[in-house]
This record gives sequence, structure tokens and C-alpha cells, in this order.
Amino acid sequence: MQGRRILGQLSPAALGGGAQAADRHMVSGRGGVVINFSSPTADRGHAGTAVYSAMKGAVGALTRALAVEFGPRGIRVNAVSAGPIRTLAGRAAGVDDRLPLYEKMSPLGRNVTHEEVGRTAGFLLSDLSDGITGEILHIDGGYNIMGSPGRLLDEYKGKVGS
Repeated sequence: MQGRRILGQLSPAALGGGAQAADRHMVSGRGGVVINFSSPTADRGHAGTAVYSAMKGAVGALTRALAVEFGPRGIRVNAVSAGPIRTLAGRAAGVDDRLPLYEKMSPLGRNVTHEEVGRTAGFLLSDLSDGITGEILHIDGGYNIMGSPGRLLDEYKGKVGS
């Protein structure tokens, strides 16, 4: 139950309220940037992540809708979707144990770093991306273009857990 309360606090409605509050503080005509955080689970099914996946899918819809709403005021809204990476949420979902599998699935043959995600967010905050809005940028070494490991993930878990 506590997990659901936390998800409720991190819900797209809460993000939307935060973006609306930020919009009021951005100077009209000077624009601004809003960056939301999505997840690979928004794009593919992962067992045991239904509520989290739905929330992250809604973040994408929110990002696109706010880009349309805020665009006329010069405010760009985008999202970043970090691939499999060590985070507190990822650790709780068992991502750390599966990083070697994800590394093999990535076209670049490696997992991304927090620094790469940060540099991408910095790019989206900069004038270098002033023509980009309503996008979800995947920072994942190409993981998002590969199919989900599906049931193979269970087999992998069994080998790692042995």
C-alpha cells in the first residue's frame, strides 16, 4: 500500500500541477523548459510493473499535451527516458541484477551512465535544443529499439539467483 501512495505522489497529475506552477513563474515571451522523466516501462510490458508502467506512459502523454499548451508562450516540454540504470527505483525492481542482460541487449553493447543522462538533460535545457518540444528522448544505448526479453527474463533471473 505504501508503494501506491508514493506512486500517487509521483503521478502525472502531480507532475502536471508542478508544470502548471512552473508555467506561472516563467516570464512571458522569454520562454522556459520543462523536463519530465519517463522510463522504458512506458513503452513495453514488464511483469510486476503495471501501475508504474501506466504512470510513466501517462508522463509521455502529459509531456506532449503540455508541449502543445505551453508552446505558444515559448515554453518547451520534453521528457528523458533513461534506459536500464542503477537508481533506487530500479534497485527495488531488480534492475541491478539484470544490468548484464540489458548490456547484451543494447546495440551499443553497454549500459548508460548517470552522467550521460545528465548531459542529455543539459542539452534539452540549452538553446542547442530550442527547436525540440513534445519529445521523449531515450538515453539507453539503443535499448528501446530492441524487443523486450519477455519470458527469457525469468530464465535469466533463475540463472543469476542460483
